[in-house]
Amino acid sequence: MAARGVVGIFFLSAVPLVCLELRRGIPDIVYLKEEEEKNEKRQKLVRKKQQEAQGEKASRYIENVLKPHREMKLRKLEERFYEMMGEAWKLSSGHKLGGDEGTSQTSFETSNREAAKSQNLPKPVTEFPSPAEQPICKEVNDLPTLASQSAPQVVTVALRCPSGNVLRRRFLKSCSSQVLLDWMMRIGYHTSLYSLSTSFPRRPLAVEGGQSLEDIGITVDTVLVLEEKEQTN
Repeated sequence: MAARGVVGIFFLSAVPLVCLELRRGIPDIVYLKEEEEKNEKRQKLVRKKQQEAQGEKASRYIENVLKPHREMKLRKLEERFYEMMGEAWKLSSGHKLGGDEGTSQTSFETSNREAAKSQNLPKPVTEFPSPAEQPICKEVNDLPTLASQSAPQVVTVALRCPSGNVLRRRFLKSCSSQVLLDWMMRIGYHTSLYSLSTSFPRRPLAVEGGQSLEDIGITVDTVLVLEEKEQTN
């Protein structure tokens, strides 16, 4: 019994010391928590600055490298497009209004003549044929049934008209090349006044009834140009 009393007294005397140590440890825990919060805030601030720096660097790269590269690429595509379309004059800077009108007009006419020679364009028609010289409309053959897009051996032919409209139609490669002339007649362009040519390189297309589209070189999707024939006196 005496031993138990001694142990109890010792335990009771140790309780204040334990409480004192716990009180001393609580400020340390609070201080560590505050330090962790400060470190986390500093890390967030550093990450934010790094992201802003990366964003500015990406913006400068887009403005100084990507954007000029895209503009140069678009300019080359535009030049090639106008050269293929025979409209290279759109790439020139033109003439200022109010300048030397005589010199500008002469230069403009010279440029037109040189462009016509380079593109081998037909001469402008100054005289219209009399009613007796107009071609006689003959009966136009029916066009073949429109080929299915998923069918094998199918090509799409785009027809660029003098009016600027572009018409498209699907044909089988085995169809007679005569269907191209029938198509011209059906949309109002008589074969005696207009001819067909390839878009690039620009050359006349030889259409014969005994040959198929594949025989005359139309094996893939193709763009053809309707051109007015040069009128002879």
